[in-house]
Amino acid sequence: MFLRSTTRKKDGKVHRYWSVVENHRVKGGRVVQRHVLYLGEINEAQRVAWCESFESLDRRARGHRQSNLFVVQRETPDLRSATLRVKLEGMRLERPRQWGACWLGLEMWRCVELDAFWRQRLGHSRKGTDWMHVLKTLTLYRLIDPGSEWRLHRQWFERSAMGDLLGEDISVAQPDTLYRCLDKLLPHKQALFGHLKGIWEARFEASFEILLYDLTSTYFECEVPEAGGLRRFGYSRDKRSDCVQVVIALIVTPEGFPLAYEVMAGNTTDCTTLTGFVEKIQAQYGRAQRIWITDRGVPTEAALEALRGSDPPVRYLVGTPKGRLTRLEQAFLGQPWAKAREKVRVKLLAQGEEMYVLAHSGARVDKERAMRRRRLRKLIARLRELQKQKLTQDDLLMKLGAARTQAGRAYGLVQIDIPRREARENKHALTQRFGFTLNREKLREVRQREGRYLLRTNLTEQHPAMLWEFYIQLTEVEQAFKELKSDLALRPIYHQKDKRIEAHIFVAFLAYCLQVTLKAKLKPLASGLTPRSVLDKFAGVQMLDVHLPTTDNRELVLTRYTEPEKELQLLLMRMKLTLPNQPPPTIRIPHAQNSPAA
Repeated sequence: MFLRSTTRKKDGKVHRYWSVVENHRVKGGRVVQRHVLYLGEINEAQRVAWCESFESLDRRARGHRQSNLFVVQRETPDLRSATLRVKLEGMRLERPRQWGACWLGLEMWRCVELDAFWRQRLGHSRKGTDWMHVLKTLTLYRLIDPGSEWRLHRQWFERSAMGDLLGEDISVAQPDTLYRCLDKLLPHKQALFGHLKGIWEARFEASFEILLYDLTSTYFECEVPEAGGLRRFGYSRDKRSDCVQVVIALIVTPEGFPLAYEVMAGNTTDCTTLTGFVEKIQAQYGRAQRIWITDRGVPTEAALEALRGSDPPVRYLVGTPKGRLTRLEQAFLGQPWAKAREKVRVKLLAQGEEMYVLAHSGARVDKERAMRRRRLRKLIARLRELQKQKLTQDDLLMKLGAARTQAGRAYGLVQIDIPRREARENKHALTQRFGFTLNREKLREVRQREGRYLLRTNLTEQHPAMLWEFYIQLTEVEQAFKELKSDLALRPIYHQKDKRIEAHIFVAFLAYCLQVTLKAKLKPLASGLTPRSVLDKFAGVQMLDVHLPTTDNRELVLTRYTEPEKELQLLLMRMKLTLPNQPPPTIRIPHAQNSPAA
C-alpha cells in the first residue's frame, strides 16, 4: 500500500487530495490499483504519519525484510494420483465472500441468452479486458446490491465471488474500465429490445398484443447544470422539485416483460410523448394490431385523433380526466351496469368513433374516502393551530398557502373566512381570529363520485368488463417503476454526461430484465416469493478459501462455497437449477518462503 495524490485547481488555489492505494497484479503481468481509503486534504505531518503506519504494517515479526513480488513457479502435482500430508491444526479460513446471489444472477443472464447477444457486440480491449465480463459485473451489482461504480470498485467486487465465477480479477472493476464499458452500450439498445422480445415469446410465451405505456422521472444529486442536455427541472414524481431530473418512458406487457424504454429531458411533458413512441414501436416491430393502454394525462385530443387516423388505426384504451365525466354524467344515467368483478361495476356509452367506460369500484371508494378523511383531519388541526397564533395578515396568508399545498383537493371542502386587510399603515398589526367551516354540500357531491373513473377507447366491439380488465393491468408499469427505483436503486443519479446518464439507465434496465426473468420462473412455483427475497436467500451462500499447510511446507488451498440450507435446496430443485461443482484445489507456496532470508 502507498499514498497517491491528485491535484485540483479550485477558486484560484491548488488543492491536493490523498488516497491510500494498493497494487494488484492481474493477468498478463499488469499491475492495477485499488483505492483502499480516501483521506482528502492532509497536511505534511499527517502524510508522514500515514507513511509510518504503512511501514509498520509491512514489518515482519522479526525485523525488516522485503518479500518477493512473484511466487516461484512450480508445477502443481496431479492431486488425483499424488498423496499430500496436511497439518489440520494449521487450517485457516480466509476471504469469505457472497457467492449464491452472484451465481443465481448469472443463471438468469444465461436464461435470457445475453451471452450470445453481447459476445458479437462487445469484444476485448487491446489489453485483454473482456467487456462482456465488465458488463456482467455492472449488471449483477445493480441487481444484487446496487450503488455507485466507485463503491463497486472499492468494496463490492472484493466482497463478492464475481471474480471467481467469471475467472477475472480486480482489473474488471477498475473505475476507468467500468466507465469505458458504459460508453460502449447505447449503440446496441434497439437491437437488445428485439432480442428480448424474441426471448420473452420463446421462453415464457409472452404476448405483445397489449402494451402498457407510462412515464416516470428520476432526479440527480448534483449542482444545477448549464442550459442544454437531459438534466432539466420539471414535474417530479419523486417529490424532489428542487433537483434536476430526466423523464423515462417505459412499455411493458401485462405479464410485466419490458419491451422498450426511452430517456427524455426532465422538462418533457407526458402529453407530448405518446405519438412518437407509437411510431418508434411500429417502425421496429411493424404495424400489428396492438392495443395501447395508458393513464390519463398522457394522451391529448390531437394525439388520439392521430392514432385513429393512421393506417391501420391504432387501437387504444386510455384514462380520462374527471372533468369529462361531469359532461357525460347525464348520458350515463340511462345505461345499465355490468358486473366486472366483485365490488366493481361498469357502464358503456357510445360517442361517435369512440366508447366511454364508466367504472365504479367499491375498494376504490374506501381508499379515496380514507385519504380524504386523513387530509381533512390534518387540515382542520392545522387551521385550529393557526387560530391560536398571533400573526400578521401576510404571515397568515403564507401559512394558509402552505396548508393548502399539503391538503391538496381536500382544501376545497373547507370555507375559510379571512379578515380584511386593515389600512396599509397597519398591515403589520396582528390579525383578528379567522373562521372556517366545512362545506357539507360540496362534500356530498364528492362522496357521490367516489370510486368512479372514466375510460376512453376505440375498441367498440369489446365488452365493458373486458375493457376494465385491460385497463387495470397498468399496475404492471407502476410495479416496474417501483422495482427500478427501490430494488435496483435507479435514483438518485450522479452521472453528469448525457451518454453516461443513459448508460446508467441502460444497465438498470438490463438488471430489471434479469429480475423479471427470475419473477417469471418463480411465479408457477410460489407466487408469494419475490425476486428480492430469493436473492437475499441465495446471498447466504458464501464462498471462502480453506488453507491447509502440508508437511512439505506448501499449502493446499480449497476454494469452496457453503452448503445451501434445506429450504434453499428445495427451492433449487423446484426451479430445476443445479449448483456447479466445487472449484478444483490448488497448491501454492506460502509468501514467507519467498523472502531473501528464507
